[in-house]
Amino acid sequence: MAKAPWYREHRVALDVTIAVAFGLLDTGMTLIHATWWPDHPGTLAWVMLGVQALACGSLAIRRIAPLTVIGVLGAFTLAVTLLISPVGALTPAHDENSWAPLSTMLAAYGPLFYHRNRKTALVALAAFTVVVMRPWDPSLTPMTIGLLRTAVGPLLALYFDARRRMVCALVERAERAEREQHLLAEQARTEERARLAIEMHDVVTHRVSLMVLQAGALRVTAKDEATRQAAEDLRAAGCQALDELRDVVGILRDPSDGDHTPSVGGFDDLVTESIAVGIPTELIQEGDPALASPVVGRIAYRVLREALTNVRKHAPGARVTVRVEYGEAQLRLTVHNTPPTSRPSIALTGSGSGLGIPHLRQRAELVQGKLRAGPSPDGGFSVEATLPAHVPTAELTV
Repeated sequence: MAKAPWYREHRVALDVTIAVAFGLLDTGMTLIHATWWPDHPGTLAWVMLGVQALACGSLAIRRIAPLTVIGVLGAFTLAVTLLISPVGALTPAHDENSWAPLSTMLAAYGPLFYHRNRKTALVALAAFTVVVMRPWDPSLTPMTIGLLRTAVGPLLALYFDARRRMVCALVERAERAEREQHLLAEQARTEERARLAIEMHDVVTHRVSLMVLQAGALRVTAKDEATRQAAEDLRAAGCQALDELRDVVGILRDPSDGDHTPSVGGFDDLVTESIAVGIPTELIQEGDPALASPVVGRIAYRVLREALTNVRKHAPGARVTVRVEYGEAQLRLTVHNTPPTSRPSIALTGSGSGLGIPHLRQRAELVQGKLRAGPSPDGGFSVEATLPAHVPTAELTV
């Protein structure tokens, strides 16, 4: 992973440095009569100069509190303006100057770039612009300078915000393309494994079939009972091996056969079946199911089916809550059951392979998702799957 630029790793130090630099710059500009400094400064002028330096120092928090910076600099500018007129406590050397410090230009940048509520930011900037421009004391030069100071920052903020959004969109598109490439490569590997398994099936079944036929022939032609019984046992074992091999290869069927597993629309049927066999089950769905792509829907269906099956096997008498949250970025499925009220049947608990959850976890990871299963604090059991809402290769067999 590329190292982040130095200015991102030391943002606090950078902001403090900028605040100090603008404070010194505004102090210097004030002392050379570029703003409100009088020809014969008194105690009040020096006090206000210190207050101005502190107000410029608020730029250090412009990222985390941009409206506060606007308020501090706006309040200082308004105070100086009132002390000049109508109070008359300060008499600037040049009446045509802008009373606002140069820091107001950087402060005006913050609300539109760092503040989330754009409406509030625009209202604050409008009030800030009025204070800096002094429209109640109409003069072309200070009004023009004030407008430029409060307009350049927001325009730059809008530009950089649009650029940031565009970069994020491009990064997201690149990540989606990379994920699609990963899925296509994984699909190719799966198809190759299935092809090799089918070829192995053809070879092995051919040889085992010959063994079965020969054992059957030996059973017919053998003269003693022991030989006939051994031949029958061999024939029966061969037939069983053929059946098991056919079942295994059937799992690795050709993807072109299609996957007929229901999607999220089948959740109601699973819950209905669970209720029909005596397990109280509640289904809670939030969001729009259409946000989930077909591949994700099939994986979520398998997770729910496996979870409800495990409840029937291991937690008789438990209550089940199924919660499905559909979002634009991800689908979250949570299946939680309370502790069982009776002991599970040994015949049922021993009927499975024990690989249901691991296989589902592999399917979830194939689409960059996560699956967690384990006991819950109340003594029950929870299965939680978090899957991306969109998978580019919609026809991927999972």
